[in-house]
Amino acid sequence: MTSQRTRDRLVRQLEEAGIRDRRVLDVIRHTPRHLFVDEAMASRAYENTALPIGYGQTISQPYVVARMTGALLEGGPRKRVLEVGTGSGYQAAVLAPLVERVYSVERIQGLQRRAREVLSSLRIRNVSLKHSDGGCGWPEQAPFDAIVLTAAPREVAEALLEQLVVGGVLVAPVGDEGGSQTLLRITRTDSAYEQEVLEAVSFVPMLPGTIT
Repeated sequence: MTSQRTRDRLVRQLEEAGIRDRRVLDVIRHTPRHLFVDEAMASRAYENTALPIGYGQTISQPYVVARMTGALLEGGPRKRVLEVGTGSGYQAAVLAPLVERVYSVERIQGLQRRAREVLSSLRIRNVSLKHSDGGCGWPEQAPFDAIVLTAAPREVAEALLEQLVVGGVLVAPVGDEGGSQTLLRITRTDSAYEQEVLEAVSFVPMLPGTIT
């Protein structure tokens, strides 16, 4: 269930669901998603579904990863990207071949350690990881060309928006847990933040603080 045939089938499903960016599809085709889930879940790694990764967290559905990545890349190249919520490390692995540098923060240290091990085993060298409260972003490395959130806040923190360059985009699910959540793309302009609704989604909530 980890063969190239199963990966190709997943990509066909993503195309049928409306994913058109060939760069994103090619990266997903070649990224070994089974390494980012528990061994017991490896046989389901190339299904188009979210899977548990421990600590009450999930690895996002491949469609959602592809949709968010494509939304982030639209409008020009993105050199420096901040990911809030490393989780399994899969979203960072998909971004890594498509941008110059990924900075990823994770509040749960156990997940961060596991993600570091998998990314290192794949020799992905352009991802920097930090254990911290994601709502603070990574101000020491700001500004960023793009920011992606892999958990849903009730509203996007001003501290994150301020870490965008002018012309930069933030892609995030926003809304209440178990309620209505919407995938948004927010673009920073010279004088404001322009918001675009992409589609309805369902994510785990974005929580404050850190867990060691």
